[in-house]
Amino acid sequence: MEIRYPYLIIIIIILFIVYYLFFRKNTSKFLKGIKITNTSFLKDTDYFKYKMKKYNFYKRLIFILFIICFICSSILIMRLSSVKTIKNNEHNLDIFLCMDVSSSVDAFNLDLIDDYKEMIKNFHNKRLGISIFNSSSIVLSPLTEDSDYINDVLNKITKSIVLNDSFKSNSYIDDNYLYLSSYIYSGTLEGNSIRGSSLIGDGLASCINNFSDDDFKSTKIIILSTDNNLEGNPIVLLEEAARISKSKNIMVYGIGTNVIDNENKKEFINAVKVTDGKYYDYSDSSISSIIEDIYSFSKTSLNKHDETRKIDIPEIPFIILCISLIGIFILRKKVS
Repeated sequence: MEIRYPYLIIIIIILFIVYYLFFRKNTSKFLKGIKITNTSFLKDTDYFKYKMKKYNFYKRLIFILFIICFICSSILIMRLSSVKTIKNNEHNLDIFLCMDVSSSVDAFNLDLIDDYKEMIKNFHNKRLGISIFNSSSIVLSPLTEDSDYINDVLNKITKSIVLNDSFKSNSYIDDNYLYLSSYIYSGTLEGNSIRGSSLIGDGLASCINNFSDDDFKSTKIIILSTDNNLEGNPIVLLEEAARISKSKNIMVYGIGTNVIDNENKKEFINAVKVTDGKYYDYSDSSISSIIEDIYSFSKTSLNKHDETRKIDIPEIPFIILCISLIGIFILRKKVS
């Protein structure tokens, strides 16, 4: 333990001396009232001696409690603190779900979203975001710790996919339908007639830019889900986007569909390897494997450094001060 402002001890001592010398009243000197003569007989009685003895005892006790209050107050003013060394094992983890929403992966996305909802439960207090792409890319959720909001966005993606598939067999339309049916298409089909669809490299490159370049402490991860079936002319190829990701220390975990062809799968695997990430064929256990691998990687990349902090410990002197003040008030009743 130590005192943060030890120089205050000198000031407090000076103030106490000044008070004692100049402001403390001489209680032995008669100041006011009428003197009573012939009190010697009264002072010699046992009752009077008992009362004076009791009075002097309480007075000394009050003085002792006053000194204790003074000392405790001084300690509180000087801020008694302890020095603690804290092992800093916390590490920020930022994860973006980068989802291909072209029609060829609708069924894949419906299954994947259910697994993502379960995955979110394992990343409590971690920041997650959602980016979707087809011909172009949009952000449905920036990085946030609000897991309820992330789940709500995933639910809307599911409803959008289901409603667009069901529209083929019914013509039910209302305002809510119009909003949800266009939820994954508004903004993701810009330039579709010219550039084509399923522009995976552009989708990944756009998602990379959603991370802050000034944040050097966080582990940054993108979970890219796609069949890697390119149907257009991207500005950035998947391999080029992977190199950009590597240059920004962003690791990519890839999830491919069960029907991805060998050539596309090979390209996908090579791209994620560039970022030091891993590729997974989608299955019931693939999300669990991703969670384990992310946690394993984040633990090895922890910035483990000890941090020394001064923590105030006012509890004990404050409790003693309160007890002493209560004691003074009680004893004053005895001597008044």
